[in-house]
Amino acid sequence: MAGEPDRDTLRRASLKVALRISAACAVLVLCLLAAATVYLMNKLAHPDLPGSAAAGKAYTYLDSKDLIEAMIIAGVAGIVLAGVVGWFSARSAIRPLGEALALQRRFVQDASHELRTPLAILDARIQLAQRGAVPGSKAAQALGRIREDAATLTGIVNELLLAATGAAPDPSAEPVELAGVAGSVAESLQELAARRDIRLSFSDDGSRPLARIDRNSLRRAVLALADNALAHTRPGGSIAISTGVEGTRAVVCVADTGSGITGVDQARIFDRFVRTPSPEGTGGQRSFGIGLALVREIATAAGGGVEVARTGPEGTTMRLTLPLARP
Repeated sequence: MAGEPDRDTLRRASLKVALRISAACAVLVLCLLAAATVYLMNKLAHPDLPGSAAAGKAYTYLDSKDLIEAMIIAGVAGIVLAGVVGWFSARSAIRPLGEALALQRRFVQDASHELRTPLAILDARIQLAQRGAVPGSKAAQALGRIREDAATLTGIVNELLLAATGAAPDPSAEPVELAGVAGSVAESLQELAARRDIRLSFSDDGSRPLARIDRNSLRRAVLALADNALAHTRPGGSIAISTGVEGTRAVVCVADTGSGITGVDQARIFDRFVRTPSPEGTGGQRSFGIGLALVREIATAAGGGVEVARTGPEGTTMRLTLPLARP
């Protein structure tokens, strides 16, 4: 069977299958009992007594109450037996799934563990390079951004390892300032946006909102929204990332001047691997892929959400909301 993280899940699945089998059998037995009872009551209402010509033959008379009780006992025994058979059948059928889950977890654990060492070496080499760079120079700034990207990769690997072990994330994460993370994402994507002739800007309304969420997870969410906007904005367009506060919610908005969401229901763009027809003048298919699905998972895990605030020919605005945290 699977390891400890999956054992309870598989046991609950087996129990659910067994209960469904028992429920189906119970309905069938109740229907049969009802039909048999109706038939028996009808026979009792219209008894077929033997005539005088049947003298000398043996007849057996059954008490209707005893007969109904016997049928009920037999029905209950049948339901229990069906549940037991369903339980063992479900466990036998789910065992290959448990083995597949265990194999998947082992692969993720091994891959994540092996990646941590090269990333640690990369971070150390970047630090050595930073020591040799002139503070404030372009090289020093580029190395700082590279180290930040390496830290993001390390965080992703750590999250994969955490998920593979089945451990719960730390609920006592320190409040994170959304403006700092969103501004860092905008800075990281400036060069990529410039290559595509897209103007990328960042702004904060001055509130500097805080949210209780893992910094790396927040960065991944904002980066996915910005990357999606870049993919759907034509050259010469613009993308604006902004942060602010709306009531008791901290908000990150990513607005683009693309062609808007067409060819798919807006509620479905947060599903995995959703594709829409490409805008005119571009090749291939326009895909909302897996990035937006991950954004929704990250936001939901932190008690927030993500939605399409507006969309149309003039562009699309994605809005990520998180519970506002106090310092």
